[in-house]
Amino acid sequence: MAKVRTARPAEAAELTALVLRSKAYWGYDAEFLAACAPQLRIAGAQVAARRIVVAQDEGDGRVLGLASLEGSWERAEPAGSEESRGGRVARLGLLFVEPDAIGRGIGRLLYRDAVRRAAALGVGRLLIDADPHAAGFYRAMGAAPSGRSPDGLFRFEVAPVPPAGWALAWTGGVAAVHLGNVAEFNAQFQDPSLDDRQHAAHHYACLAAFYSPSPAVLVLPRAVPPGWIRLLGRQLGWGPEVEVYDGVAERDPGLSDAVRARPALAGRVTGRGLPLVPWGRTAAFSELAGLPWRPRELRHESKSAAHELFGRILAGGGHPLIVLPGQWRAGTRRTAVRLLAARARAGESTVLKSEHGVGGSGTTVVTPAGVRAAGGARAVLRGLPRGPLLVEEYVPGPAGADAGPRDLTYDGFVDGAGRLHEVGAAVMDVVDGAYRGATVGPGVVPGALEGPLSAFGRAVGRGLAEYGYRGWFDVDFVVDGRGRLAPTETNLRLTGPSVAFMVAARLDVLRGAGHLVRIVDRVELGARLPQAQWDELCAGLARACAELGAVFVPSVPTAAFDPAPWFGMLVAAREAGVLDAAEELVRARALAVGEGFAPAGVQSSKSNGLVGLRVT
Repeated sequence: MAKVRTARPAEAAELTALVLRSKAYWGYDAEFLAACAPQLRIAGAQVAARRIVVAQDEGDGRVLGLASLEGSWERAEPAGSEESRGGRVARLGLLFVEPDAIGRGIGRLLYRDAVRRAAALGVGRLLIDADPHAAGFYRAMGAAPSGRSPDGLFRFEVAPVPPAGWALAWTGGVAAVHLGNVAEFNAQFQDPSLDDRQHAAHHYACLAAFYSPSPAVLVLPRAVPPGWIRLLGRQLGWGPEVEVYDGVAERDPGLSDAVRARPALAGRVTGRGLPLVPWGRTAAFSELAGLPWRPRELRHESKSAAHELFGRILAGGGHPLIVLPGQWRAGTRRTAVRLLAARARAGESTVLKSEHGVGGSGTTVVTPAGVRAAGGARAVLRGLPRGPLLVEEYVPGPAGADAGPRDLTYDGFVDGAGRLHEVGAAVMDVVDGAYRGATVGPGVVPGALEGPLSAFGRAVGRGLAEYGYRGWFDVDFVVDGRGRLAPTETNLRLTGPSVAFMVAARLDVLRGAGHLVRIVDRVELGARLPQAQWDELCAGLARACAELGAVFVPSVPTAAFDPAPWFGMLVAAREAGVLDAAEELVRARALAVGEGFAPAGVQSSKSNGLVGLRVT
């Protein structure tokens, strides 16, 4: 492993020699190198002025590479000059790695450090002039091509940004302990629409890797492939100090209780003074974290309670572009049959909901034609989970191929002091009431909708805070035929869109501002693969997406070893077309693996008990 430190003036001659060795690695002849030498020479007096840092091996102390961040802001730049456009401008003047260390991540370490330092200095534009051998590296690191420099080199630009304010507030600006208690959260509601075994919930607990932009510890119910952890560390710039405890509750939904049953593990999780971030609050998590448990805080996870809150907010006025669909609680099946039949006779479509279904579970859209085809309202309800139902007015969406997004969500959180923090809005991919993914990033939500959506989302957040809720929340909407927003539910927990926001915040810090991130709930895999081939597939997908200018992050790996294999993923890019191309590439290659490998038995990773995996 290597660490970055400030270079010393006394090292100037040694650093110059490193630069020349690194330049020679690419096959330049002696005459060319001699001509470059004066430009590449580092004088001792320049080390501080050029903000030079080195990557030093933590084992033997050897310097493995260096980078400079150059720019002077003590004088005003002439109006219209390159340095006056877009705010403060800096240049990545040098970035060189010892030839025998190339491929070990040293260049990536130095580059990301330069982007971080530039953001801290208030740099708005970081310019990079690269020779042809380095152009691919900078493109893969997220720098945007911008033509040629005056001397003919490849020009790249980056827009460095500090961490988002909400991301700092979420965990207090420090790394956090992530607890994947998805099944535990769902189980507390005992909703008939949820799987008793919580099989899928244990898979989606892998999303714990993304509960904040910077994890310190991951606690996962199922064993996960070590190669997955290493790839996440590479793609998201995690340090080697991230610890992973997996296989803690392979079948039992009670992850928090399973941690408490292991005193040594509980000590590692709670004894470091770091914030604990779960998927959602439960009594067992509160006991583990030493927090008071107030179940009434989760009241608005109920769809009927959320509907009541929406009604109270709209009764106060101030949200003219928000409309509330009618909703009726059917305490018995007879009542539900009567309501559904009456609406079908009137030619109205209906949404039938369970109180606590997640991801579209327990939500069914029924048209009048569907009622007739099933043989009546009673026959429709026979195929639905038992228990109370909500009967809700169906909101028709905009017509036409260019109607715009139909399903939107607003994300925010209420901190421990009751303050509201806005995270943003996203477009969801929902088919027949079932959530399939979401996209976040600049320009994703149409401008005409973003204002009223955010205003109502903030009002909901304030209402939740007044009720005592503390934590992450979202508000889901559909768009009606007149372009108005109809709120449908709140979620008092993390979700797929929240994970996408976390990854976008992390990539913006590592690679510069402006990332679009899409989370895809399920990607079909053409065959079950042995673990080694699964790792190879993911590494190949990461490389292929990088060539497109995108980032690939597998988010749910454990389902890849199921009898009917699939996985979840995130892809990121700065352009919508590149994002679409990356998703299409991943889906195609995932399905094609069956052509290259015969179906194989599951080779699951073993639980590492209390041994933390050191992420590289």
